Amino acid sequence: MNIHQPIRPAKPAFLDGKAKKLLIGGKWVDAQSGKSFTTKNPATGEVLDAVAEGDAADIDLAVAAARRAFDGPWGRAKPAERQKLMLRIADLLEANIAEIALLDTLDMGMPLAFSNYVASGPVVATFRFCAGQAVAIHGETLYPSIPGDVLAYTLKEPIGVVGGIVPWNGPAFNATWKIAPALAAGCTLVLKVAEQASLTALRMAELCQEAGLPDGVLNVVTGYGETAGAALAAHRDVDKVSFTGSTETGRHIIRASAGNIKKLTLELGGKSPNIVFDDADLEQAVPGAAMAAFGNSGQVCLAGTRLFVQRGIYDEFTARVADFAKALVVGDPLDPATMIGPVVSEEQLDRISGYLAAGTAEGAEALAGGARLTEGALANGYYVPPTLFSGVRDDMTIAREEIFGPVISAMAFDDIDDVVQRANATDFGLASGVWTSNINVANKVSRRLRAGTVWVNGYSLMDPAVPFGGYKMSGYGKESGSAHIDEYLASKAVWINTL
Repeated sequence: MNIHQPIRPAKPAFLDGKAKKLLIGGKWVDAQSGKSFTTKNPATGEVLDAVAEGDAADIDLAVAAARRAFDGPWGRAKPAERQKLMLRIADLLEANIAEIALLDTLDMGMPLAFSNYVASGPVVATFRFCAGQAVAIHGETLYPSIPGDVLAYTLKEPIGVVGGIVPWNGPAFNATWKIAPALAAGCTLVLKVAEQASLTALRMAELCQEAGLPDGVLNVVTGYGETAGAALAAHRDVDKVSFTGSTETGRHIIRASAGNIKKLTLELGGKSPNIVFDDADLEQAVPGAAMAAFGNSGQVCLAGTRLFVQRGIYDEFTARVADFAKALVVGDPLDPATMIGPVVSEEQLDRISGYLAAGTAEGAEALAGGARLTEGALANGYYVPPTLFSGVRDDMTIAREEIFGPVISAMAFDDIDDVVQRANATDFGLASGVWTSNINVANKVSRRLRAGTVWVNGYSLMDPAVPFGGYKMSGYGKESGSAHIDEYLASKAVWINTL
């Protein structure tokens, strides 16, 4: 394993030692309970800052502030006004990219090279794309077939107050996926951010205020899922919840939404198949298959963790992926040379370690990795090496359950019918990959895979213009693309009987 010594940039000014507060109604306030909790750097275990611990009482205040803002001037703002404001936010984010990326890296361990790319690329691009969509919202003019001079048309209107609940695995990007479409549609938002990584969203909220976002349009509550998150999901004055996270939590949100029949967007778990045919370009497929699962230390819902390799090239391909894994630089995520940083928390480390033990116990062989890293500078952090298990059976725990760590389960297959049946034999359907030089194979397999996204000869490609969302227990609703804005709109039919 290649261990790189860290090179640490200066701490951002935002981490000033003062406890971070909640944003409610345009004001930065303490939690009603007065409680706070600490957030840690997963690379070192050191405390970064204290954060207010919001709960149901704070959610009540935030929702009330969002309702007032929606019923006020913001609810009547013209699309061009929303667009202009969103473009100012995008400009401010772009001007503060280095700080946003650094906060992501410090708070959840994303390597700096990756967090810089995400902040400067998808985050800013999503705000600008959604700003363009704000002025493209329209209904239809209809001419009903019933007798008389009757005109009908439809209106697309903001759905109202939105509760956004985000995970910790990409703080800046996940916050953007909730804030940008809500603003474009004309909604107001209460954003509940993950307790493991709260800092980036708070700084982004400051920048939104600096851009001139009216009070109460965006409210940010930090706290725990079982208190603040649950209260937001069940709140009867929230019109929609947009949630990204685990399938199990998604079930809780579905049940909680029943009180007032909220509209839901759910982007949930995955156990995505990544299929390599024997005619694939191995120079492209080896790093592609490796980073499909190892990127962001495997803490990605769309990770291609079930690697299906056609039998004739199985031994060669898995050996090459193992060599690639061993060559990846593991170390402090603040070092630009680092490719694999720590996982987010000790709890996540223990969870992944349990799966590593289960893989070995059930008969799989670790060709790379396989146990926590504890040597030298990594001893105090939460480091799991890129791990490739070979000889995996479909019924093994590591092949069935979402690990959310840098772990690949490699399995051999014989032909298209074999691999499609096995790839689809999962409760999930978020993403998938196909590697082949045969366009007919690519088309045939892509049509048969039960997943919301299929990448061919690539993986993890994302763009604000292209919709993303899952099948089956990976959730419903879309993010990105024009469909993203539609998730925040209600359609109204207007009939006019011209007398």
